[in-house]
Amino acid sequence: MIKKLKTFVVSLSAGLALLVPAIAAPVLVHAAEIQNNLCAGANLSFTEATGCTDTAAESSVNNIVTLVINIFSIIVGIIAVIMIIIGGIKYITSGGDATNVSSAKNTILYAIIGLVIVALAQILVRYVLSKVSTSSTAG
Repeated sequence: MIKKLKTFVVSLSAGLALLVPAIAAPVLVHAAEIQNNLCAGANLSFTEATGCTDTAAESSVNNIVTLVINIFSIIVGIIAVIMIIIGGIKYITSGGDATNVSSAKNTILYAIIGLVIVALAQILVRYVLSKVSTSSTAG
Protein backbone atom coordinates (compact mmCIF):
# COMPACT_ATOMS: atom_id res chain seq x y z
CA MET A 1 0.00 0.00 0.00
CA ILE A 2 2.75 2.46 0.98
CA LYS A 3 4.80 1.48 -2.07
CA LYS A 4 1.84 2.13 -4.37
CA LEU A 5 1.26 5.48 -2.66
CA LYS A 6 4.92 6.43 -3.11
CA THR A 7 4.77 5.47 -6.77
CA PHE A 8 1.64 7.56 -7.22
CA VAL A 9 3.17 10.59 -5.48
CA VAL A 10 6.37 10.37 -7.53
CA SER A 11 4.38 10.00 -10.75
CA LEU A 12 2.15 12.93 -9.83
CA SER A 13 5.08 15.19 -8.96
CA ALA A 14 6.92 14.23 -12.15
CA GLY A 15 3.81 14.98 -14.18
CA LEU A 16 3.42 18.36 -12.50
CA ALA A 17 7.08 19.15 -13.10
CA LEU A 18 6.57 18.45 -16.79
CA LEU A 19 3.50 20.68 -16.94
CA VAL A 20 5.08 23.74 -15.29
CA PRO A 21 7.12 24.87 -18.34
CA ALA A 22 4.09 24.39 -20.59
CA ILE A 23 2.03 26.66 -18.34
CA ALA A 24 4.73 29.26 -17.61
CA ALA A 25 6.18 29.71 -21.12
CA PRO A 26 3.13 31.39 -22.73
CA VAL A 27 2.83 33.75 -19.77
CA LEU A 28 6.46 34.83 -20.14
CA VAL A 29 6.14 35.37 -23.89
CA HIS A 30 3.05 37.54 -23.54
CA ALA A 31 4.57 39.51 -20.67
CA ALA A 32 7.66 40.31 -22.76
CA GLU A 33 5.52 41.40 -25.73
CA ILE A 34 3.39 43.63 -23.53
CA GLN A 35 6.47 45.18 -21.91
CA ASN A 36 8.07 45.96 -25.29
CA ASN A 37 4.85 47.51 -26.60
CA LEU A 38 4.49 49.61 -23.46
CA CYS A 39 8.05 50.90 -23.81
CA ALA A 40 7.49 51.84 -27.46
CA GLY A 41 4.19 53.54 -26.68
CA ALA A 42 5.59 55.48 -23.73
CA ASN A 43 8.18 57.11 -26.00
CA LEU A 44 5.78 57.50 -28.96
CA SER A 45 8.36 55.71 -31.07
CA PHE A 46 7.46 52.35 -32.53
CA THR A 47 10.86 51.87 -34.14
CA GLU A 48 13.11 52.28 -31.13
CA ALA A 49 12.27 52.45 -27.44
CA THR A 50 15.12 54.60 -26.15
CA GLY A 51 15.69 54.73 -22.44
CA CYS A 52 13.13 52.04 -21.77
CA THR A 53 14.85 48.83 -22.80
CA ASP A 54 17.44 48.73 -20.01
CA THR A 55 14.92 48.94 -17.18
CA ALA A 56 12.48 46.70 -19.04
CA ALA A 57 15.12 44.01 -19.55
CA GLU A 58 16.20 44.15 -15.91
CA SER A 59 12.61 44.10 -14.72
CA SER A 60 11.89 41.18 -17.04
CA VAL A 61 14.84 39.21 -15.66
CA ASN A 62 13.74 39.93 -12.09
CA ASN A 63 10.19 38.86 -12.93
CA ILE A 64 11.39 35.65 -14.57
CA VAL A 65 13.62 34.76 -11.61
CA THR A 66 10.80 35.52 -9.19
CA LEU A 67 8.35 33.42 -11.21
CA VAL A 68 10.75 30.46 -11.40
CA ILE A 69 11.48 30.61 -7.66
CA ASN A 70 7.77 30.86 -6.84
CA ILE A 71 6.89 27.88 -9.04
CA PHE A 72 9.77 25.86 -7.58
CA SER A 73 8.70 26.77 -4.04
CA ILE A 74 5.11 25.73 -4.71
CA ILE A 75 6.20 22.38 -6.16
CA VAL A 76 8.60 21.66 -3.29
CA GLY A 77 5.98 22.77 -0.76
CA ILE A 78 3.41 20.39 -2.21
CA ILE A 79 5.91 17.54 -2.24
CA ALA A 80 6.94 18.29 1.37
CA VAL A 81 3.32 18.25 2.55
CA ILE A 82 2.75 14.96 0.74
CA MET A 83 5.89 13.52 2.35
CA ILE A 84 4.68 14.65 5.78
CA ILE A 85 1.40 12.84 5.14
CA ILE A 86 3.29 9.73 3.98
CA GLY A 87 5.46 9.93 7.10
CA GLY A 88 2.34 10.16 9.25
CA ILE A 89 0.81 7.15 7.54
CA LYS A 90 4.07 5.22 8.00
CA TYR A 91 4.11 6.23 11.67
CA ILE A 92 0.53 5.10 12.22
CA THR A 93 1.02 1.79 10.42
CA SER A 94 4.43 1.02 11.98
CA GLY A 95 2.84 -1.15 14.65
CA GLY A 96 5.47 -0.19 17.22
CA ASP A 97 8.40 -1.56 15.23
CA ALA A 98 11.40 0.62 16.11
CA THR A 99 12.89 0.72 12.62
CA ASN A 100 9.58 1.67 11.01
CA VAL A 101 8.92 4.33 13.65
CA SER A 102 12.37 5.89 13.15
CA SER A 103 11.93 5.76 9.37
CA ALA A 104 8.59 7.56 9.67
CA LYS A 105 10.05 10.18 12.03
CA ASN A 106 12.97 10.77 9.64
CA THR A 107 10.57 11.20 6.72
CA ILE A 108 8.62 13.84 8.63
CA LEU A 109 11.80 15.53 9.87
CA TYR A 110 13.38 15.74 6.42
CA ALA A 111 10.17 17.07 4.89
CA ILE A 112 10.02 19.82 7.52
CA ILE A 113 13.70 20.65 6.95
CA GLY A 114 12.96 20.88 3.23
CA LEU A 115 10.12 23.33 3.91
CA VAL A 116 12.40 25.49 6.07
CA ILE A 117 15.12 25.51 3.40
CA VAL A 118 12.61 26.52 0.71
CA ALA A 119 11.27 29.32 2.91
CA LEU A 120 14.79 30.61 3.58
CA ALA A 121 15.67 30.41 -0.12
CA GLN A 122 12.53 32.40 -0.94
CA ILE A 123 13.53 35.10 1.57
CA LEU A 124 17.13 35.18 0.32
CA VAL A 125 16.16 35.48 -3.35
CA ARG A 126 13.67 38.27 -2.63
CA TYR A 127 16.32 40.14 -0.62
CA VAL A 128 18.95 39.82 -3.37
CA LEU A 129 16.49 40.87 -6.09
CA SER A 130 15.42 43.92 -4.08
CA LYS A 131 19.07 44.93 -3.53
CA VAL A 132 19.93 44.44 -7.21
CA SER A 133 16.94 46.46 -8.41
CA THR A 134 17.55 49.33 -5.94
CA SER A 135 21.29 49.52 -6.64
CA SER A 136 20.77 49.67 -10.42
CA THR A 137 18.12 52.40 -10.18
CA ALA A 138 20.32 54.46 -7.84
CA GLY A 139 23.37 54.22 -10.14
